[in-house]
Amino acid sequence: MLIREAVADDWPRIWPFWHRIVAAGETYTWDPDTTERAARALWMAPAKRVYVAVDDAGAVVGSAYVTSNYGGPARGIANAGFMVDPDRAGQGIGRALAEHVLAVAKAGGYRGMVFNAVVETNPAVTLWTSLGFTILGTVPDAYEHPRFGRVGLHVMYRAL
Repeated sequence: MLIREAVADDWPRIWPFWHRIVAAGETYTWDPDTTERAARALWMAPAKRVYVAVDDAGAVVGSAYVTSNYGGPARGIANAGFMVDPDRAGQGIGRALAEHVLAVAKAGGYRGMVFNAVVETNPAVTLWTSLGFTILGTVPDAYEHPRFGRVGLHVMYRAL
């Protein structure tokens, strides 16, 4: 699997799984009805370094971004987002993207990475903790999950 910086022409291959994941309403705090145009602006924003995971057949099977979480004197803390095509879950794509983004963030001078709103029922919580992230706190009943009702949102952090 190749992980490379995304180009504008990758968006049409990211959008189908991006839309599927966000529309499911189980893991991201973005509006499930986000339009393609708005989604592209969120994911491919100029301030973000966006990457894609490409399989041996050339299909885009995942994407991630890294960006500053804060500005000014706190700009040394990164934030990231990850999406893997649900049809390709469990193949190590998310871990590979996470390891790549963590390395890119560290090489870019970030001192740490924070995730502001990880849905506590998200299976990726296990991945993040295995990669050294800790749960700093949980905002209780902050997320209306379509299957589990109100669940918490974790704030997770890892030093780089």
